[in-house]
Amino acid sequence: MAEAADDIRAGQLTTHPFDDDKLREECGVFGVWGATQASAMAALGLHALQHRGQEAAGILSFDGADFHVHRAMGHVAGNFDRPDVIDALPGHSAIGHNRYSTTGETALRNVQPLYADLAAGGFAVAHNGNLSNAMTLKAELIRRGSIFQSTSDTEVIIHLVATSSFRTLLDRFIDALKQVEGAYSLICLTKEGLVACRDPLGIRPLVLGKLGEAWILASETVALDIVGASFIRSIEPGELVVINDEGLRSLKPFAPLKSRPCIFEQVYFSRPDSFSDGLSVYQVRKSIGAELAAESPVDADMVVPVPDSGTPAAIGYAQAAGIPFELGIIRSHYVGRTFIQPGDQIRHLGVKLKHNANRAMIQGKKLVLIDDSVVRGTTSVKIVHMLREAGAAEVHLRIASPPTTNSCFYGVDTPERHKLLAAQMNVEAMRNYIGCDSLAFISIDGLYRALGEPARIANAPQFCDACFTGDYPTRLTDHEATETPSQLGLLSERRG
Repeated sequence: MAEAADDIRAGQLTTHPFDDDKLREECGVFGVWGATQASAMAALGLHALQHRGQEAAGILSFDGADFHVHRAMGHVAGNFDRPDVIDALPGHSAIGHNRYSTTGETALRNVQPLYADLAAGGFAVAHNGNLSNAMTLKAELIRRGSIFQSTSDTEVIIHLVATSSFRTLLDRFIDALKQVEGAYSLICLTKEGLVACRDPLGIRPLVLGKLGEAWILASETVALDIVGASFIRSIEPGELVVINDEGLRSLKPFAPLKSRPCIFEQVYFSRPDSFSDGLSVYQVRKSIGAELAAESPVDADMVVPVPDSGTPAAIGYAQAAGIPFELGIIRSHYVGRTFIQPGDQIRHLGVKLKHNANRAMIQGKKLVLIDDSVVRGTTSVKIVHMLREAGAAEVHLRIASPPTTNSCFYGVDTPERHKLLAAQMNVEAMRNYIGCDSLAFISIDGLYRALGEPARIANAPQFCDACFTGDYPTRLTDHEATETPSQLGLLSERRG
């Protein structure tokens, strides 16, 4: 994961410029067909999905004859809030993308949607996920003469479509998808219609909605809410839908597999006001807190969340334990690009730009501190130290996910395994490193119970939980073929 200083670039607004101790969100995708102001609707949808990718954004529209695109570094606000930008994206159909890079450098050439003029016509694609055999496929495509314009794994899909021997664009697209491994939710725009697909395991989310006669596709239900669309259903794992003026057609081109959606969507990535695969994310996170209270009780005066991601679990913990919930930490919502480039001293103080202890509430109190996860542990160290400086008598850290012991290869920017605290230390060693009075994580079965399952089925897990268990649901072709540290370094920048 990049150092915090790397997140502050001239002309860019970043939400967490000092926070290099969280798993970075994947990416957000949005598509619309049949709307009067499709590009404006896409901009609103991307705004609701901003939490999924804050590095860059792009929108591509089709007016019936030509494709139009605008891509920019930074947030949706500031890039797509001007009438001249939206007016330059005419048409009744559009797709959009929020990016946080997990494969490919941070550069405008990697900002999606990606577009190409193919023999079968114009083809644009927006991708959430990561192809775990992208480098292997790319090497073969280059050997056969393909010329790549980006370093994003998504471009591999375009080249596979372009070189397919099938006749129609849809058949070429299906042929391309049958060659890739890993996780993807894709929204594509062609002259024939909007095409969307979710990987056969359903690792990455994708939902379908409708507003009047317009069809909407998005990574999360909150993007439907913001444009006033009704939620129809989730796109099923392995399902491909084609939307045009004739309506919606559903195809199942892949062999059926038992689905394994990403469990971390429920823990952290999705907005709490979203529904993920039929479950209220907010209610799941409260249930996680309740399970955590049952598994790891504490004699304490108050429950304090690390805002904002720890808040629903902290509410659930407090209600289950009968301990008052208090905002013992106040988060600033205005931390963006600073007017200075942070040196070591400023970076050390950076946690206080984002979080500050509410001294009046916590002084002399025994606290249960709730956070969603521990990655490197550096933020936990700073927050526990900050609470002690503010007079907390005891700090008992409770984590609303199991220990993160393995890297993700499916579209989440996870540090290499040797940089994950839980991969290097046991719980007691982590407690000592962080400096808290006690430390406990929810068990993997407790997490599954919070999701409505009796327990995790060891030989057929209901979710992708590889970051906690190391049980990867697909082949990791590129990773398995990589041996040198420099090549592994590339894998740490997987694309959203």
